[in-house]
Order: sequence, then C-alpha cells, then structure tokens
Amino acid sequence: MKQESERQPESDGEVPDEGDLLARSARDPAAFEGLVARHSVALHGYLVRRAPAVADDLLSEVWLQAYASRRTFDSARGTVRTWLFGVARNVLAAHWRHTARERPEAEPELSGRGAAETDPWHAVDQRLDAAALAPLVRRTLAGLPHVERELMLLVAWEQLTPTEAAIVLGIPPGTARSRLHRARNRLREALEPGPGPGLDPGSGQDSRIALSASRSSPSSHSSRSLPSSRSLPSSPSLPSTPSTPSRVLRSTGDLA
Repeated sequence: MKQESERQPESDGEVPDEGDLLARSARDPAAFEGLVARHSVALHGYLVRRAPAVADDLLSEVWLQAYASRRTFDSARGTVRTWLFGVARNVLAAHWRHTARERPEAEPELSGRGAAETDPWHAVDQRLDAAALAPLVRRTLAGLPHVERELMLLVAWEQLTPTEAAIVLGIPPGTARSRLHRARNRLREALEPGPGPGLDPGSGQDSRIALSASRSSPSSHSSRSLPSSRSLPSSPSLPSTPSTPSRVLRSTGDLA
C-alpha cells in the first residue's frame, strides 16, 4: 500500500520520498525534475553567497553532475539534500581551482588552499559587505579556520543541522559538533562586551550568525535535458527572516 501511495502524483497530496525519486530517475529521467524543483532555490542560495557572479552557471553544473552521478547516492550516508550540497561543494571547489589557474594574481588566497577549500573568504566577504553584515561578526568569521567558518555558514545560512553539515564537509559528526561549538564560543566572546558599533541584532544575516552564537550552548542523477540556468530560480536576496531560525537554535542541542 505504501508503494502505491508513493506513486500517486504530488497533486493528490502525496509527496514522493526523495530517495525514491532519485532511484526512479535511473529509469525515468522525469523523476529527477522533482528534485530540481525542490532544491534549486537552496542550492542557488549556497552558490550565490560564495560565487555570486557565476552562481547560475554553477547551479546548472551541479544538476548536471548530480544527474550523471545519481546512482552513487547512498541513503546510509545521508539524505538526498546533504548529498546535493556535497555535489555543490565539489563544483564550487573545481570552480575556485580553475579560477586560481586562470587568474593566480587575482586569487592569491587560493594558492595555498587544498581541493577541500570551497569558499575563499574574500568572495564571501564581498557578498557580506554587500549585505551590510556587521563588521564585528564579519571580522570574527574571517579569523576562524576554514572548516569552522564553513560549519557556521552551513548551519546559519543553509539551515543544515551540525550532522548534515558534517556530511557535506566530509568530517565526523563529533568533530563537526566540537568545531562548531568552538566557533560559536569565538563569536560569543567577540560579542560579549555588547553589540558595539555597527552591530544591528535585527539585520538579516548578521543576526542569524550572531544570535545563534550568543545563545548559550549546553554544557554537557539520461539523455533528457535538464533545466538550463535560465529556467532555474532567479538569484534570491540574502535571507532576512527570521532573525533567529529555530533550526539554528535547536542545533545547539547537538553540541557536547
């Protein structure tokens, strides 16, 4: 009965399991379009905050690679959502490596980074500048080690749980929780004396990150063509609501 209900159209009120959609896409390419519809906005947001000038092209590449490698998805290692973010991270890493080879003088920060470094901070920093992120929070984030910074951004921006962020980054969940805890402590220490000049607790992205840090933590994938970048969602603005997403706050409960 369950299998029959999962085959009903979404218009009948049933929402097909994403793992089933991915598996069905191996024999029915149209099933993959359901995943494109569900995740394009979130993936585009991930890319536009790290490489805004080429986010549309990168998103198309993400879907092409995800479609080509759809048979490699393993539900035992995470959800379809986290798998897609992992694909996006790899596409972004390839983009930065290519950029470093083409314009090494313009991307000095990339020369010493490994293939795993997927968001050169100068690019993210420029995007945050455009969004008027509080200077204090921006400077503190810039001073964090890459993995800790990316953990904070995945949890605060992409609204992943610490465990999901760990899967995307390819690190053990326990390591992710401890590093996220350390990163939050760094931000909390920077904010303890008070908001200070330029920190507006109610202004979008800075509040997502700053307020999630200031909360106390517990002690204890055919021949069918895929949508082009033109048919994918337009570049979304940086989120401004809610200022303290419940998912971000709940994630503190995962910290040891």
